[in-house]
Amino acid sequence: MKTAEIAQLLRLEVALDLRQRAAWGGMLLYVVSAVYVCFLAVKGGLGTATWNALYWIILLFAAFNALARSFQREEGGRQLYLYTLADPRSVVLARTVYNAITMMVLSLLSLMFYALFLGSEVLASADLPQFLLAVVLGGLGFATVLTLISAIAARAGNGLGLMAILGFPLVLPMLLAVMRASKLALDGVAWSVTSTYFGGLLLLDVITVTLAWVLFPYLWRD
Repeated sequence: MKTAEIAQLLRLEVALDLRQRAAWGGMLLYVVSAVYVCFLAVKGGLGTATWNALYWIILLFAAFNALARSFQREEGGRQLYLYTLADPRSVVLARTVYNAITMMVLSLLSLMFYALFLGSEVLASADLPQFLLAVVLGGLGFATVLTLISAIAARAGNGLGLMAILGFPLVLPMLLAVMRASKLALDGVAWSVTSTYFGGLLLLDVITVTLAWVLFPYLWRD
């Protein structure tokens, strides 16, 4: 693994995003708008299970909105230029790391706005460290899966449509696992019970990154 090359590619991702500041503004606007619509729809209050499920549904669609552009913003000439300079595994690992950081920030910001609008009473009896761990691992999981799907969709030439078709079935097991883990954390269940779910989430993240590392060179070469 070429650490220096990955670091340079991460700087490139940051530079591209700084040129397109509207992308981050669009992501935040989407999250705030979705949370505010939910607030208007459920003014009577939410139970723990509904509060938890609604948060993850909002975050899932925010992840699709944020990560669909991973391999869509490059024209053929830029892709060819990058192909001549960097190892494909460095490219996919750099973008996975960058998307993971993006999703961690977006997940925590979404939680802040969500608790602000829909109330934080549910968090009063929760095991907060466990719940925050679930939020971070869930964001990482969405980032790893959707980065790989974005690469496949981009190389197939039908980015957004194909990403939606492939992405939801693949992300669904991770969504169900993280919803279960976060629900147990909100109920204050002991770590000895929830550790199985957190271990499963971490394993899914590792498997997805490994698949991306193995398969992406073949996509890149096509």
